[in-house]
Amino acid sequence: MKAAIFQGKGKIEVQEVSDPVIQKPDDAIVRITHSCICGSDLWYYRGLSPRKAGSRIGHESMGIVEAVGTEVKSARVGDLVVMPFFISDGTCPECLAGMPAACRNRMSWGDAGVDGGQGERVRVPLANGTLFVIPKDKVTDRMMPALLPLSDVLCTGHHAAVCAEVKQGSTVVVVGDGAVGLCAVAASKRLGASRIFLVSTHEDRAAIGRKFGATDIVAERGDDAVEQIRKATDNLGVDSALECVGTAESWNTAFGVVRAGGNIGAVGVPHEVPDIPIVKFFWFNIGVKGGPAPVAHYIPELMPDVLSGKLDVSAIFTKTVPLSDIAEGYKAMDERKEIKVLVKP
Repeated sequence: MKAAIFQGKGKIEVQEVSDPVIQKPDDAIVRITHSCICGSDLWYYRGLSPRKAGSRIGHESMGIVEAVGTEVKSARVGDLVVMPFFISDGTCPECLAGMPAACRNRMSWGDAGVDGGQGERVRVPLANGTLFVIPKDKVTDRMMPALLPLSDVLCTGHHAAVCAEVKQGSTVVVVGDGAVGLCAVAASKRLGASRIFLVSTHEDRAAIGRKFGATDIVAERGDDAVEQIRKATDNLGVDSALECVGTAESWNTAFGVVRAGGNIGAVGVPHEVPDIPIVKFFWFNIGVKGGPAPVAHYIPELMPDVLSGKLDVSAIFTKTVPLSDIAEGYKAMDERKEIKVLVKP
């Protein structure tokens, strides 16, 4: 079978690898039908975070179950499934508390001998906590790109909104116009936000943001964006700031736009962000919460709305490539020519 392999900064190759086999009773084998490239994949692609050359890659995927171990009860052969970006058991105290991203037995796709999702097949460890069955009788081929984001970005955008306590009537700022930020716009609308500012300096991304529910586009950055949002809210600020980038500038923007007593939901993977002084939130009673999304906790809540068509973020996929051309997809995202690239084996 073929799989995408990271070979060093800026180098992605498709190579022949061994077909996966059942190794443990709670394993499953899934044939990948759709996967995609994540913004976080670009950190190692650009050489900004460490990753071993020769490793399998990809953590957003869905497919058809081809085999299951004797202890797998969550899915059967032939089921269409989506898989969260973290592998979790679903039974440890953290999983039962709704935080599978902190599972005591957590594994990462493409690490420590685990297959990567950008390939033709994967072995799925801890399948009972990791496979989520999609009812095939409710799915058309056209819906598949709307279901794939449940593996990561849709749930991550939702997590930002949940952490920032977005609710009916909330005013919201989304900092970041990548796939996660755009999903955060859709999630905020779904939760009832009345006004949603999207900080975006790219008209194509802003257009998708408007489609997803953004009421205001702020085509500025840094202090200029903060000033514009403050002015638009009578210098109060917003109830909820959703930080979806992970840089020092995006954090400064989030703190600059949130009102006293408001909340920041942070899901951008931090890169070169200094420690946040406690005074930034103490004197204004600002809540700060966030981290990796507990995708396995959110999928059962969000999937029905995706299946009904109420929550469709498939527009984040601006390019589709075959697995054989996945290097082209990485290059396109690295150069910001595409928002998110869908990969079909």
